[in-house]
Amino acid sequence: MLILCTNDDGYMAPGLGVLVEAAQGLGEVHVVAPDREQSATSHSLTMHVPLRARNVRDGWHSVTGTPTDCVMLGTQAILPRRPDVVLSGVNHGMNMGEDVLYSGTVSAAMEATIFGIPAVAVSYAGRDDVHMASYAGLLARLLPQLVQRNDYPPETLLNINLPAIPASEVKGVRVTRLGRRVFTDSLTQGKDPSGKPYYWIGGGNIEWGLDEGTDYHAVAEGYVSVTPLHLDLTNHALLRDVASWELSA
Repeated sequence: MLILCTNDDGYMAPGLGVLVEAAQGLGEVHVVAPDREQSATSHSLTMHVPLRARNVRDGWHSVTGTPTDCVMLGTQAILPRRPDVVLSGVNHGMNMGEDVLYSGTVSAAMEATIFGIPAVAVSYAGRDDVHMASYAGLLARLLPQLVQRNDYPPETLLNINLPAIPASEVKGVRVTRLGRRVFTDSLTQGKDPSGKPYYWIGGGNIEWGLDEGTDYHAVAEGYVSVTPLHLDLTNHALLRDVASWELSA
């Protein structure tokens, strides 16, 4: 297999090294990753300036763009052929619930899914990386079970979250749905030294629902969470109801 690895933390991030180590058993691994931090870039493409790719070492390229850019360049220009699998991560921080709408890690996997390539996004749900390296072996065992299948679902990516505990203490794997979270005080306002106002997005407090069956509940209980995400965002259950509104132009 030909595997493309990418992330949103930049090509020098330790989590990417963990993912590459875990992917070695799958086949030939290539890295195409951003040249700097690109967290929370979602599915953005760089369209108004040219992109540049640099060969940083054998099989590794850094790109002056977003994770989505990296997948596009990797699949269409840099790799010797179309990859069989795209792996994104290991992200430094969780990507659960509504996080998947903002995450560059998940969006890289989603871009591969749009191209019809099986893809997996992997995130570590801790604020520090103290246990991240211990997951190389676990991922080396788990990833083949996900991507070396004849029945890999179309238009679907798999979103993995690893609990912030040593891999040796993980209780198992749970297939989950997305959880829900609420941000409070996530916007900071202030004034710069010249007295002009500024706004800073980030921080604040997060409250998660602990509903059983969700990604957050599984990770909080010490399990690896695997959530299938579909490209089709249509609320099919409401199609008939909305049609009954008899909308007119």
